[in-house]
Amino acid sequence: MPDPHPRKSIIHPSRLNRDFYHQDVVKLAKAILGKVFVRMDGNKRLSGMIVETEAYLGIPDKAAHTVGGRRTPRNESMWQDGGTLYVYFTYGMHHCMNIVAQQADEPVAVLIRALEPMEGKDEMYTRRKVAKKDRDLCSGPAKLCQAFNISREQDGVDLVTDSKLWIEDHNIKIPNKDIASGSRIGIQYAEEWADKPYRFWIKDHPCVSK
Repeated sequence: MPDPHPRKSIIHPSRLNRDFYHQDVVKLAKAILGKVFVRMDGNKRLSGMIVETEAYLGIPDKAAHTVGGRRTPRNESMWQDGGTLYVYFTYGMHHCMNIVAQQADEPVAVLIRALEPMEGKDEMYTRRKVAKKDRDLCSGPAKLCQAFNISREQDGVDLVTDSKLWIEDHNIKIPNKDIASGSRIGIQYAEEWADKPYRFWIKDHPCVSK
């Protein structure tokens, strides 16, 4: 089991650059584990370590919003360059946050499923009043968007250049032996794509979605 508090080794956190996001979407879904999502909410810095993801492979993927080359105002951000934030609204009540991978016009993305909250937890609790413990604040894609106040207003943000949203490298390396994989959640409609092992998480981490 990885150290649940590995941030002792942090050395000069740096923002992820464009090249990092240009990698294959499945590789990105694993490589981004252990990286830290940051949001400046006014003068307050909110942050959380990414502990669970899902890869969506675009045009051939029957679970992806861009399956078959579908391009609409809702999913336009998925068609942009790697490092773009794609936020969608689902079930009339929840927002979900995705990181676009690869190159422009290759509409693939990584869903961020869970974070380990780091900075700004008091602020997160004001938005997630039902959460009883830190591990409950961001243990699901809708929960983390609520905690970080992410909505369609952030759809299309460039994480490489934006002044309020970005992802940092805190020198936390998650070895392959500590990364679990399995089928994605809530996509039973996706036929042969439903059981593909494109969900990744840090083994035994308490903040992974239930």
